[in-house]
Amino acid sequence: MINITKLYCGRSGQSDPLRYPEQRNVKPIAVFNCTAQCNLRCLHCYSSSDAASSAEALSTGQAKQLIDQVADYGCPVILFSGGEPMLRKDLFELIAYAANRKLRTVLSTNGTRIDPPAAETLKRLNVSYIGISLDGPEPLHDAFRGRAGSFRETLTGICNCRAAGLRTGLRCTLTRSNHDHVETIFEIAEQNEVRRICFYHLIRTGRATELHDQAITAEQARNALDRILDKTEQQVSADCVEEVLTVGNHADGPYLLLRLGRMGSTAMAQQALDLLLKSGGNRVGQNIACISWTGDVYPDQFWRNYPLGNVLQTPFGRIWDNVEDPVLKILRDKDRYKDPKCARCRFFAICKGNYRSLSGRPDPGDWCNEPECYISEQEISTSNG
Repeated sequence: MINITKLYCGRSGQSDPLRYPEQRNVKPIAVFNCTAQCNLRCLHCYSSSDAASSAEALSTGQAKQLIDQVADYGCPVILFSGGEPMLRKDLFELIAYAANRKLRTVLSTNGTRIDPPAAETLKRLNVSYIGISLDGPEPLHDAFRGRAGSFRETLTGICNCRAAGLRTGLRCTLTRSNHDHVETIFEIAEQNEVRRICFYHLIRTGRATELHDQAITAEQARNALDRILDKTEQQVSADCVEEVLTVGNHADGPYLLLRLGRMGSTAMAQQALDLLLKSGGNRVGQNIACISWTGDVYPDQFWRNYPLGNVLQTPFGRIWDNVEDPVLKILRDKDRYKDPKCARCRFFAICKGNYRSLSGRPDPGDWCNEPECYISEQEISTSNG
């Protein structure tokens, strides 16, 4: 996660202690994909969820055992996701149970199922943040979500969250269809008094593997980042936003530094560099863990093809601490295992690449940067430092 408001504009946010820890041996945030079902059928869904999904989910008792394992291990946050988590009938019970175990609770949702009573319940349960997915203007959003009217339903869900006093943010995945709608996302956020926005880079997993023409090009990525940086600066100056972040492509950090360098902002560039070094770059398999509705554990929510183990057979902490797992070995030793371009890059210490295996095989020969790095060879060269 690249915190644009902090690194580019110097504005602190609520998540800074998690993002820039004083110690590196912090426990991971746990993402719990608590159901495979969803009332929409999004084209870019990493979990391939839809209304027809029938995978058997952990029972209420088993889910509580998972929460116990996550809490006992020391994870600071549990994020309930899906599918659509609001379709899980015991969701509120599980959120309350997690809160009683002193876990900070977060919800990732499409927003369409959050009516006023649900929003009030989430507020009463002290859910700390609601992230609601939105893809752009109404026709584009409805097309990507697979249902007419979903845009309006999502806006209603946002309104209900805001009325209940819930901290609410927008989540937007950048694709070739919407990369030029950055300003629209900011406008929707401002109109609905939403002060946090996360822009995700598309990772080709789940249903997104079918979107052969939707991964943005290097030029489109750079253009989108420029527009995000410009708009964030404007919104911070107008006090319309608290946090703007990009997620999924750690090349965003070097790109931000390069832009600050071109602007001659030496002091801000040094501050951003120090913070990027503190955050440690891409720490998939270290700072974030994902548990599916079946109890399978993955290195992050975008891995669906290589389970590290299952919490019904092995406690979460033992799975996560398994130093013999070949995928975790690679993810936790990026200085040794990295993409050839990363090996040439002067920014590697602050980025650590987007190294992952789309097939799930642990053989490094099958791994690549996903999404692709968009920093040029000239820019990564030490001779141009």
